[in-house]
Amino acid sequence: MTVVINSRDDLTLENYRRVAVGGESVAIGQEARETMAEGRADFLRLLESDRTQYIYGVTSSFGPRARLTIPPDQQRAHARAFGFRRGNWARGFGGGYLDERVVRGIIFARLANFVAGNSKARPVVAERVAALLDGPLPRVPLDGEVGAGEVLPMAHVLQGLRRDDLEEGEANPLMNGSPVSAALAADTAVAARHRLDHAEQIFALSVEAFGAPLDSYDGVLDDLWGDEDEASALAALRRYLEGASPDGRASAAVPASYRALGRVLGQSHRAVAGIEEAARVSLRSVTDNPVYVAPDEGHPLGRAFSTGGFHNAMAYPALNALTAAWADLTLLTQRHVTALCTAAVPPAEGQASGPAAGAATGLEPVLGGVVEEARAAAMPTLLPAAVNDAQDDVSSPTFSAYRRQARAAECLDSALAVLAAQASQALLHAGRQPPRPLQNLLVTVRAIFPPVEGSQSDLGARAGDLAAALSRSAVSGSAPFGTSR
Repeated sequence: MTVVINSRDDLTLENYRRVAVGGESVAIGQEARETMAEGRADFLRLLESDRTQYIYGVTSSFGPRARLTIPPDQQRAHARAFGFRRGNWARGFGGGYLDERVVRGIIFARLANFVAGNSKARPVVAERVAALLDGPLPRVPLDGEVGAGEVLPMAHVLQGLRRDDLEEGEANPLMNGSPVSAALAADTAVAARHRLDHAEQIFALSVEAFGAPLDSYDGVLDDLWGDEDEASALAALRRYLEGASPDGRASAAVPASYRALGRVLGQSHRAVAGIEEAARVSLRSVTDNPVYVAPDEGHPLGRAFSTGGFHNAMAYPALNALTAAWADLTLLTQRHVTALCTAAVPPAEGQASGPAAGAATGLEPVLGGVVEEARAAAMPTLLPAAVNDAQDDVSSPTFSAYRRQARAAECLDSALAVLAAQASQALLHAGRQPPRPLQNLLVTVRAIFPPVEGSQSDLGARAGDLAAALSRSAVSGSAPFGTSR
């Protein structure tokens, strides 16, 4: 399959998923090629009207040397040399590497600069960018990529791009702007909704294993609380608990972590919606610097002017909020595990109630460190204090925010794995089955982490396998963590 891009409206989160996660190719559609050709012709008319006018990176040098004027007879050679120089800025190293799917996503997001004709570039340049998806991709280090704009990581991403024939105005739309932030937000958003669904399923399993009262998730609270995200969380819990018996449930001394579950999950719904919106807007944003705007009544030759499009101020706050939500859910899983290990479990018919002595998996102690790691990751990422030079005095923090979110998500997957195993153990100990919407989940959990019998030495490895399955499913959105309907 191939994603065809004719306009910025095709740069959607779903198409991002198809290209980045699904590995599909991208083709530049005829409409986009015509639009780019028209934009290129309009820009050249503007440039030829006065080759001494200031257009950043076209009639001037770049970065701290932007005050240096490029003579008209040297401007095309400058464009080609400019492309080579910026291609040699791939200097980051250390910290591991971006997953290849994210590199694919950056290339996809880069096309927003081109397809609406604002890039000043010929269609062939955009087609070369899209063609990178069909060949081997470079590795992009996670360290050393923080600077004003995203030239540093883009130098890695575009290492294989031919640029020896670039013309005036065609180098900047390749390297400038903020496609990396757009892709990091989109990569997070693609997994975030699935990860939240995993959390809701596993927390619902915990509710059933503990025998928490269902009143805490009653539909009447949707209106009483008056928040659409909390209503969505409550609706998800009710969906997974549909068919659960209200009989024999705890009514007194129920931990607050069960009572407040809908509200804490509501916070996660808000955060997931926030990163989805940041990704949606960022993917289709034209962030070139300078940007070309088509002719209008007041500007018959159009305009080319510098902007702050290279700095994405939406992505990192949205990532910060999501990281905090994951950290809170990680803490909540630890509280649920403690409750399941210490509270009485409602017995099956004919069984006597008693403490959940046989309901413990032995994994409870590992969560202390996991919770603290998630909380440390949730320290907010702010604008970096370092200054590169007098012009590039504000750097992008999105790389740092993305890495913190990834760490908190990893911690949450680990904690959810422990909670799922604990809930499975508690249900087995009580001789009970969960309601039908949770039965596939329980089967999957037990296939990876069978109930504990006696002393076992491989509990950590099994929990790790379960956490890894959760992580893979979050990215792919596929089974094994579907529902029974």
